[in-house]
Amino acid sequence: MTSTVRGARILITGASRGMGRLFAERAAAEGAAALALWGRDADALAEVAASIARPGLRVRTDVVDLEDLDGLDAAAEAVLADLGGLDVLVNNAGVITGNRYYWELEPGAVSHTLRVNTLAPMHLVSRLLPAMLAEPGRAKCILNVASAAGIVPNPRMSVYAASKAAMLSWSDTLRLELEQAGHHHVSVTTFSPSYVATGMFSGTRPVALTPVLTPERAVDRAWRGMLAGRAHVVTPAMVLVARAARGALPTRAWDRLARTFGVHRSMDGFAGRH
Repeated sequence: MTSTVRGARILITGASRGMGRLFAERAAAEGAAALALWGRDADALAEVAASIARPGLRVRTDVVDLEDLDGLDAAAEAVLADLGGLDVLVNNAGVITGNRYYWELEPGAVSHTLRVNTLAPMHLVSRLLPAMLAEPGRAKCILNVASAAGIVPNPRMSVYAASKAAMLSWSDTLRLELEQAGHHHVSVTTFSPSYVATGMFSGTRPVALTPVLTPERAVDRAWRGMLAGRAHVVTPAMVLVARAARGALPTRAWDRLARTFGVHRSMDGFAGRH
């Protein structure tokens, strides 16, 4: 079912900057009726809300800590009560805590990454999906932002990769469950980009034949794929090639190829967002 944003009620997590802000701008430009913007920085959220304000658009901002599931529940309930339902959910928020080897990570950093990147989106969908299912007269969309790291193993990002691999597997299985149960008005799209130049992956080394995506390009691919009801959007094209090669080659042969293309050293200089 092809969807439209005009008149839609939309919730975007991680909306204070980067891709989240661009998703909000795209939704406003395409005629959304109401936007709920979630993030951790109240001032930044207010600035985004002011920048997209226009007649006919309601914008609410909520400071939400995605690790606090009780707070997440309360925020989700408030959005549903205020907007009267939801048409589009964009699970965009994500974190990466560093470029250390797994055994060098603090346990708190491991749990933080898994809670924000995987558990929070799953929990949020469990709270919002029943209301979406209850309105079969309008197409609904869930866009889950995963990562190429969930497809191609890469040293120094084991927990991030694991969190995104889990996100990808859960998201695609949720899609199949909805189809099997006959809820054809709700589509689920998983977005798996390679490195995106938002600052989150500052300092990473380029991988051969795999350009770093601009945030605008990444959001455009994800957004159009979501509205078209595509199951999985993977970009750039070399990630698709890598996925096929990894499936076809013996493991050690794939490891050698990935090293040759610079995949295994791409995180060596990672600095992240400060």
